Parts: sequence; structure tokens; C-alpha cells
Amino acid sequence: MSSNEIAIKLDQQLAAMDINQRLEFIANSVKNTTFTTSLGKEDQLITHIIASGLQNISIAAIDTGRLFQQTTDLIETTNKKYHIKISNYYPDDSDIGKYADKFGLNGFYESVEARHECCKMRKLIPLDKILKNADGWITGLRREQSNNRAQVPFCEWSEKYQLLKFNPLADLSTKSMDMFIAEHDVPINPLHKKGFPSIGCEPCTRAIKPGEDERAGRWWWENDNSRECGLHQARSI
Repeated sequence: MSSNEIAIKLDQQLAAMDINQRLEFIANSVKNTTFTTSLGKEDQLITHIIASGLQNISIAAIDTGRLFQQTTDLIETTNKKYHIKISNYYPDDSDIGKYADKFGLNGFYESVEARHECCKMRKLIPLDKILKNADGWITGLRREQSNNRAQVPFCEWSEKYQLLKFNPLADLSTKSMDMFIAEHDVPINPLHKKGFPSIGCEPCTRAIKPGEDERAGRWWWENDNSRECGLHQARSI
């Protein structure tokens, strides 16, 4: 059975489970599984479940160096509440210097190329380090987040990283997510209450307007409605 066939089979199995069962299944079925958190609501929900009894799944965060203070504060709050240690990964100082020399520190506003290079330097290269020895990768992707994520499966094979990528919240509604967070007192970023449903780097994130999808506030100056940072390009990883 090929890797893609295995992923399709797992996707079908996970579809019949609830979120807790999915994460438990992943923890018991795939060794060296890593959950990458951006500290959003989805990721905090997953962290809550992992910390409640699935601690063989490691948790890692990418600190790009341009995060909101509220986001970095939430890492410490989460560590203390759940008695865990989220591993932080950072961009290389030399890469930051090379980028600034070529584009300027905030050159991402000037072109899509510059923005992609910034995301690569601050996110993708650290992600390569996180997933280097992983067999499974868990994310908080949901279909409701944007049109670009509307077909997110529960499991897919990542050609780039040569591992199984799991999206256990794929079919979770925003309403159900908020209910879970309230019921279990899951700590969340205070910016969510100020119109920021999706929170990335501070210079690249704004509050959304009424009627916009959840990720409309990310890289808002670009016209491409399918814009992503490259971490989760559909079918490209």
C-alpha cells in the first residue's frame, strides 16, 4: 500500500470518530508525532486535549520574532496551566539579516515575492527543523476557516516532509469550537475578542470586517484570496 493510500484509509477511519478519539488514535498509531501550534483557538483546543492525557505527542511553536505580545504571553500561560513545555523554534539571526539587507525589515509589504521570502525565513525553515524526524504532523486546520481550506481532509500524505499530516479539527464548526473552549476554560488569545479570529505576525494581521472569512485579516494588502504563508498550501506539502 502506498503512502497516499494509507493516508486515504486513515482519513476514512478518522472521519467516523470524534475529536478526542481522533487524537487518541493518532497518538497510539503513529510514533514521533508533533503538533505545531500557532496558539489560535483551534490549536489551544488541541493542546488542551493532548495535555489531558496524550503527552506522547510533542508540541512545538514557531516564534517568528514578530508575534503579538499577547501571543507570546499565551505560550507561558498555556505552559503553566497544563504543566507542559511547548518547544519554541526561531528563525536564524543570519537569515533575518540577509532578508533585511535584500528587502528591508518590512519589505513584505512591497511585493508578494518579499512576503513569501519573509514567511519562508521566519516560518518554513523553522518548521523544517520541527518536522525533521517526525512521522506524524498534527495541525489545527478547519474547513470553515476559509475557502482555501474548504476541502481539508482529516489525513493526507505530505510529499515535502514525507510524513502523515493530520487535521483532526477539519469538520469542527466555529460554534462547536467556541462551546468547547468555554466549557473547558481553555485559555485563548485576548485579541480574539477584538476581531482577530486568525492571528499571525503583528505586522501582517488585522481585525476582520463584518462578512469577511476568518483569515481575511492575514496579509490583507494582497489581492490573492488563496494567500497562505506556505505552511499549509493545499496539496503542495
